[in-house]
Amino acid sequence: MRGRWSRVESGVSFTPGTPERGDGNPGDSAGMQNRPEHWTGPSYPTGSAHARRSPARPPFVTAPASSPRQEFAREATRPDADIDLARVALLIAREEYPQLPPEPYLARLDQLAEEVRDRLSDETAPPVVLQELLGVIYEKHGFKGNREAYYDPRNSFLNDVLDRRKGIPLTLGIVVLEVGWRLGLPLEGVNFPHHFLVRYAGDVLQLLIDPFDGGQVRFQDQAQEFLDRVYGGMVRVRASFLAPASRRDMLVRLLTNLKSLYTNVGDDIRAVAAVERILLLRPDANQEHRELGLLFARLGRSEEAARHLRTFLSREPGSPEAPRVRAILRDLGIDP
Repeated sequence: MRGRWSRVESGVSFTPGTPERGDGNPGDSAGMQNRPEHWTGPSYPTGSAHARRSPARPPFVTAPASSPRQEFAREATRPDADIDLARVALLIAREEYPQLPPEPYLARLDQLAEEVRDRLSDETAPPVVLQELLGVIYEKHGFKGNREAYYDPRNSFLNDVLDRRKGIPLTLGIVVLEVGWRLGLPLEGVNFPHHFLVRYAGDVLQLLIDPFDGGQVRFQDQAQEFLDRVYGGMVRVRASFLAPASRRDMLVRLLTNLKSLYTNVGDDIRAVAAVERILLLRPDANQEHRELGLLFARLGRSEEAARHLRTFLSREPGSPEAPRVRAILRDLGIDP
């Protein structure tokens, strides 16, 4: 199923994988939000067209003016509280579906909220509203985690998630957040290690919601149960694991998932597009400058590669990665 809107053809196919328990250092809480969720990567038959980079791919061309990228850039400059999370997530999808109109999907979220209101009658107690919200999303409409094809990139595009009613923790979490915010619920994202969660942050009651597992609810002091699924009881919950995720954090995490997916299948052009948008959201993300420089180098765009690699070196001259970056610049015939 391809969805309603035509995608940009890439010459790359994706095969499902099996979610793993984690892919990074559990103590690195600052970097967790920037790691792909459960990525193991697809596999391709040896010698197949997808097992190697296609020589027929056109050269990289940056996004034209008045494009989804330009709209995204305008949104990225807003204060975090003013970012329309769902709209910007749909702008990310528009680079894959250029004719995608955001409005019908934003209206879909409005409609979900109206369905919750219809079930509430005169009830206004927030925990009851939350219960009905989860009932509408997961029981009535059947939203669920896509366990069968976790690494399908459509799981990261909000329009596809709304059309297909399946996704990854982050995109399903965005659906829960957006519908809950429309209902006035005190919900926030949580950049939990390798598995995005939603928190109901009431004045008295603190709950964690797993958007991937049917909206399963736990008290916050039961967070260890979520972590045990990833690390098998080897890691204890830290306060940093439960820090709230800003809207910008969530968008960076979404793009980082896409970046890692594309990098692992050798689609450097789409990986570049993901990193460029991360840098619009986080201009000081030095590691992204390094990664963008390496991607440009692989694409044969030496000037762009040099600009980003030099930016990385100017900001982190003593980094353990600096010698390798300087060597790459010399290989490109450029003075570091």
